[in-house]
Amino acid sequence: MEPGNQTSVSEFLLLGFSQDPEHQPILFGLFLSMFVVTVLGNLLIILAISSNSHLHTPMYFFLSNLSFADICFTSTTVPKMLLNIQTRNKSISYAGCITQMYFFMVFGGMDTFLLTVMAYDRFVAICHPLHYPVIMNPSLCGLLVLVSSFISLSYSLIQSLLMLRLSFCTNWVIPHFYCELAQALMLACSDTLVNHILLYMVTGFLGIAPFSGILFSYTRIVSSILRIPSADGKYKAFSTCASHLSVVSLFYGTGLGVYVSPDASSWRGMTVSVMYTVVTPMLNPFIYSLRNRDIKRALQKVLSRTLFVQL
Repeated sequence: MEPGNQTSVSEFLLLGFSQDPEHQPILFGLFLSMFVVTVLGNLLIILAISSNSHLHTPMYFFLSNLSFADICFTSTTVPKMLLNIQTRNKSISYAGCITQMYFFMVFGGMDTFLLTVMAYDRFVAICHPLHYPVIMNPSLCGLLVLVSSFISLSYSLIQSLLMLRLSFCTNWVIPHFYCELAQALMLACSDTLVNHILLYMVTGFLGIAPFSGILFSYTRIVSSILRIPSADGKYKAFSTCASHLSVVSLFYGTGLGVYVSPDASSWRGMTVSVMYTVVTPMLNPFIYSLRNRDIKRALQKVLSRTLFVQL
């Protein structure tokens, strides 16, 4: 195989967290349990919302889409990592690596946009309550989700197609637990200027624009809450967006840690990536279920029906 010939690239090697065989069973059990909790927790949220007509509102419509995106986001990386740990085979095919990158970017972008849309929903509900049913109509909600999906799919497709044009050297080792785009670009022998420009532009866009929208929404929300005369009214208004604010803080806090980490391939960098890609999607259902009475009641109904059917 000649270096620089893209067609000779058959697979990459994902080093993961540890090469020590003694650590592999611990890592497998840890990530398997987190993956199961993530999938089951988000599935319960989706079932609770879909089965309860009282939760067929814009806020819970966006929440169910966020839960679906979280399931897919985690599923792009963890199953392959578990398979590699179990088989003690670090390889991932070239096509599999590009595919993993694509879906990772798609659902990561979806998470970002959905959190922004949910902030806008809370802004309209608190700052313009009388116009809320008119503004946040089903057509607009569906359109917002479709636009978010379209932007995420388009960027991910462009970046993936740009990856296909690159040729790679003889070093095909990615010092990470998944095919991280920036790490893969470092292995390319051909010119990656266009790839890096697009990467930085979109990373800035996905980071700055949605976060600015969220920040603007909550600035107006806080201003409106402070004008409410009663303390009870302030508490009720704030409680409607407390869960979302917690998820946003967790998502952007861990996401920022990934991109400002000096060495993404170090143990610290990969730990921050786990927080971003695995822990955050796992905690989202708990945050929403523990802070939301409607979700609690809907979950209780779903679980009681399940137990009744089993009995």
